[in-house]
Amino acid sequence: MRGAKRLMRCLLGTLAACAAACALAADAPQKLRIVGGLAGVNQFLRHEEPFWTETLQRLTAGQWSAEIVPFDRAGIRGQEMLQLMQVGTVPFGTALLSQSAVNEPLIAAPDLAGLNPDIATLRRSVAAYRPLLAKTLRERHGIELLAVYTYPAQVLFCKKAFGGLADLAGRRIRVASPPQADLVEALGAVPVTIGFAGIVDSVRQGNVDCAITGTMSGNTIGLHELTSHIHPMAVNWGLAIFGANRAVWGALPAELRTLLQRELPKLEQAIWAESERETGEGLACNTGASGCSSGKRGRMVEVRPSADDEQRRRQLFSGPVLGRWLQRCGAGCAEAWNETIGAQSGINAPVPR
Repeated sequence: MRGAKRLMRCLLGTLAACAAACALAADAPQKLRIVGGLAGVNQFLRHEEPFWTETLQRLTAGQWSAEIVPFDRAGIRGQEMLQLMQVGTVPFGTALLSQSAVNEPLIAAPDLAGLNPDIATLRRSVAAYRPLLAKTLRERHGIELLAVYTYPAQVLFCKKAFGGLADLAGRRIRVASPPQADLVEALGAVPVTIGFAGIVDSVRQGNVDCAITGTMSGNTIGLHELTSHIHPMAVNWGLAIFGANRAVWGALPAELRTLLQRELPKLEQAIWAESERETGEGLACNTGASGCSSGKRGRMVEVRPSADDEQRRRQLFSGPVLGRWLQRCGAGCAEAWNETIGAQSGINAPVPR
């Protein structure tokens, strides 16, 4: 009898301990794992990182938190991001369209080089293409599109004077993606693919005459001290998608999905506003204008886009740049273009017969 009582007290004690442990587990915040955009830039530092590490926990009253790491410090190649998200290795991830387009050319369309010379045009292109982008990610890759981010305008920094795009023929120009290379080749110049971390050394050592990069990021790495002329027409922008593996997304509590669907568009808007502001400030800093507040003042010459530059951009885009993208993209892409960005921009792609 005494043994039975001791056994009962032991069992009750174990149940109480289990209950206490379960209560503590229920109170502990659930954590999401996020792979964000490029490290060291304001999109990540001022927006992505604070949203996931601070805002999410505040909005959920401590029930949910997240850890985030930039993809270029996570040992992940940009070209692999969609595949890693598709299989769930990366449950929530940020993928640059230009890099992901190596395996899925269709998604590169809204940020092709020469398409969007300013952010207003970029907004129209993204709005026209977004439904198809979401459908492609969902049906081909099992990814739920949650946001579209943009980096500041990617522009030309050159070591020697030039008066317009026509003067770039023969120069070696740093590029970061096939569409940028397409435009550079169409200008009669020589594209040289170099990662962001290698730009400064390549310019300093004379391996390239010019470099395409962001207005402020170029200032941050000191291009204003190594180059003399800057052309503010955006070659492209550096669009990125933020999405979730669909199985992971569907397994989240409904209230969390609703919250993220409400809050992530706000994060997207903040990033776009930052990119627009930073595009202008980067140009101001590189040229030493009064609008520079957070960068380093340079003395670069701004090569203002001329009517000839605008005409050349449009001709080169609608000809060789769009044509090469269609070749990489394959069947059905001309129709997809014409029904979305083509209808919005008036730039139509020839449909194969």
